[in-house]
Amino acid sequence: MSWAGPILLMALAGILLGGAVSLRRNGKLPAAVVTALLAVAVFGGGVYLVYG
Repeated sequence: MSWAGPILLMALAGILLGGAVSLRRNGKLPAAVVTALLAVAVFGGGVYLVYG
């Protein structure tokens, strides 16, 4: 099994989560929520690739 895909997806999720936190600090709540939800979806995709 190749672990590159799930690892890259989880790394992308971390980057997106950091972006969501940054957006939240800058007062852009709707964009922060969308970015956080996207991060959760990407992380879920990585977990699915590992355990699915």
